[in-house]
Amino acid sequence: MHPALWIVAIVAVVTAVSAVSHRFSVPAPLALTVVGVVGSFLPWVPAVELSPELVLIGFLPPLLYAAALKTSLLDFHQNARPIALLSVGLVVVTTIVVGLVTHALLPIPWAAAFALGAVVSPPDAVAATAIARRVGMPRRMVTILQGESLLNDATALVALRTAIAAGAGTVSLLDTGVDFVVTALGGIAVGVAVAYLTGKLRTRISDEVTNTAVSMITPFLSYLAAEQFHFSGVLAVVITGLLLGHTSHLMQSASSRVFERTNWATVEFLLENTVFLLIGLQVRAILEAAAGSDLPASRIVTACVVVTLTVMVVRPLWVFPATYLPRLIPSVAQNDPNPRWMYPAAVSWAGMRGVVTLAAVFVLPPQTPHREVLILIAMVVVAATLLVQGSTLPLVLRRLGLGGPDPADDALQAATVHQRSTARGAGPTR
Repeated sequence: MHPALWIVAIVAVVTAVSAVSHRFSVPAPLALTVVGVVGSFLPWVPAVELSPELVLIGFLPPLLYAAALKTSLLDFHQNARPIALLSVGLVVVTTIVVGLVTHALLPIPWAAAFALGAVVSPPDAVAATAIARRVGMPRRMVTILQGESLLNDATALVALRTAIAAGAGTVSLLDTGVDFVVTALGGIAVGVAVAYLTGKLRTRISDEVTNTAVSMITPFLSYLAAEQFHFSGVLAVVITGLLLGHTSHLMQSASSRVFERTNWATVEFLLENTVFLLIGLQVRAILEAAAGSDLPASRIVTACVVVTLTVMVVRPLWVFPATYLPRLIPSVAQNDPNPRWMYPAAVSWAGMRGVVTLAAVFVLPPQTPHREVLILIAMVVVAATLLVQGSTLPLVLRRLGLGGPDPADDALQAATVHQRSTARGAGPTR
């Protein structure tokens, strides 16, 4: 079949499954993953190779940018501490712990073990936002999870690159720290620069279509510019999206903002859901590759199960202390009192991995020992967290007594603000 027909088929399946999922109140990411797994074993469905370039350049920048545009910079700033502890602290701890566990289970070098730890450490931006939006969560919890998922990819990818370089014997511990700081600061600088230049350009554009077209190329421009200088392209895209989203009312008319958001909603819907279908379609090829390994099947299964459990257990072991220990400082506790235990419990369970993990594991050099087994482990971690944590998250939230804000209250508040703005704009009447 012609590649163009496969693209049409994928879009049609994504649209149909998403519509059916919505009809039966089933999270679309989970349904599409299952459909993809089933499809990978059908004889007429060709093997789909999810290349790192396709994900890291084609999917990730626009999805991160779309999520960042909708994230309040003020809320992001107010929750900077928990976001940083999750997106940096938890990713580093997970990388180390998984690396230690993997090295104990498999005959691989330390660098490869820590590389796998970096691969499976970041909860996925797409999975977190898609499922959180679907099941309904308290507003602050959604902000924290979105902030975490926007930044943790940058931390994980830098850690992965460092581990691969360490495997080649080209970096020291000092080099690792310096590289991490330079990569992060460089990504932030590029993100700020692209946001400034793009903002200046868009203030001079009045046409809605042209304005939206500029918006569509912005994440790719930001990502590629940062990567050109070996900075974090992911961090650059997030910073660009946060700043442009925060200042959109200054550089766009109301109609232009509505037009842009409508177009981005369509792009986000297609890319976001296609990602989960592609994740499922990888299963057969990954299983066949792992079957050719010279390691015993029992050892491979044990490694998959233990690493997956490690990923799921490390998160609550970090989240609870990271939630309550900073509040032992009086100034922190005064400004941000202790939340009930249900909140960190829910955040602990919302650790779904996704497409970034699968894309990153294929970055491992071909000469990596037992590379096919490491890829299988990453696939199992993604599938288990998506299907186990993702499918049970609504039940966990209900049992914990947590839910999203009331849409009726939000609509009432929006109407009140609109009414007051209209009254002020009208001025005194005669």
